[in-house]
Amino acid sequence: MLTRFFCFFLIVLVQTSYCQEITIFLVGNSTMANKLWRGGHPETGWGQTLPLFFTEGVKIQNHAMNGRSTKSFLKEGRWDSVVNRVKPGDYIIIEFGHNDSKKEDTAKFADANTDYRFNLIKFINDAVSKNAIPILATPIVRRRFSKEGNFYDVHGDYPKVVREVAEEKNVILLDLHKSSEELIISYGEESSKKLFLHIEPGEYHSLPKGLKDDTHLSPYGAFRICDLAITELKAKVPPLAKYIKD
Repeated sequence: MLTRFFCFFLIVLVQTSYCQEITIFLVGNSTMANKLWRGGHPETGWGQTLPLFFTEGVKIQNHAMNGRSTKSFLKEGRWDSVVNRVKPGDYIIIEFGHNDSKKEDTAKFADANTDYRFNLIKFINDAVSKNAIPILATPIVRRRFSKEGNFYDVHGDYPKVVREVAEEKNVILLDLHKSSEELIISYGEESSKKLFLHIEPGEYHSLPKGLKDDTHLSPYGAFRICDLAITELKAKVPPLAKYIKD
């Protein structure tokens, strides 16, 4: 197994020897995915904003898709498509969990402590086999507040399993679950609505009846979550830090 130190050494060696452009691949679900902005649709994935934070020398390939879990991403061949593209020294940021927990959907459900864990380990092993650098990200939180106005989480064991696998396999962890929870709590019950899709009737012609969605991100929310990811990348992935815009 490649240690984190060796991964960093490999990156520097490859980049120095071949002066190649670094690619960051993104795999995950709708909270990360690119969305079509045309037609007045406001939903935005945080991965959609990520390219704006990097200078030349780094490009982003966003393979995240709405509605996918670790299970369906593998079954549909989307993971193989990513692995076949990666070069030594590339990164793969992996964020799933929202759809893995849907027990009623057998095509997507992956139990946190069994299939979900095994799938994350497969992602890591496959990435390392291509001399790429896997980065696990815990799923961002859904916006949930009790009648008393207190935030509560609905992701169960999924964030815990990501943290455990990252530690066991000695890979980089972006704890977006923790940081997004702190962000939402800091905003409070009312102001945190602007991070998500709380759309008034008539505000967008594509949504004449409006929308109340506490899972998917508004453009503003996507930038704020991306801020959190960039902060962790800058601190935890030194070879990338020099490419992050001030």
